[in-house]
Amino acid sequence: MRTISIFEQVSLDGFYASATDDPWYHAQRADPEFVEFISANASGDGELLFGRKTYDQMAAFWPSAEAARAMPAVAKGMNAKRKLVASRSMQSAAWQHTQVIGGDLIASVRELKARAGEPIVVLGSGTIVAQLAEADLIDEYQLLVIPVVLGAGRTLFEGTTRRIELALASSRSFRNGCVFGVYRR
Repeated sequence: MRTISIFEQVSLDGFYASATDDPWYHAQRADPEFVEFISANASGDGELLFGRKTYDQMAAFWPSAEAARAMPAVAKGMNAKRKLVASRSMQSAAWQHTQVIGGDLIASVRELKARAGEPIVVLGSGTIVAQLAEADLIDEYQLLVIPVVLGAGRTLFEGTTRRIELALASSRSFRNGCVFGVYRR
């Protein structure tokens, strides 16, 4: 059975998206250790799962020459990985190594999880995270807390109706003020 983890950037006040959908999470102060961590994380094993909005943002940036110049290791990893995009409206995807998952998200992810294969990592895609959390399909929550207060926005667990008990597996802080925590069921 495959595992499913999420990697999410959240503000200090718990939002993954601001009220205006601006890319607030790109404002981290320069920190060589943090950049090294992000690059190594992008080189890890696994397939990526996105919702359509996050997929559109990722597909517009990572295959670009700008991404290759700015973060070459991350761009290489993102482009090489197998990607899944959950969408009821997309029929096909242009970004290399991408498969569209249509229809019932929960049934599709349960089927994917039951198969042998690499772990699945959900990047961003807060509405996907909320649905998978509600269905008890997430094994590990990787949260990068960025030291900014947004005041309003969308939380990762909008729509969840049950309590989810987690235990801290590891944590790491960076000089730029970001804190990375790994939580497991």
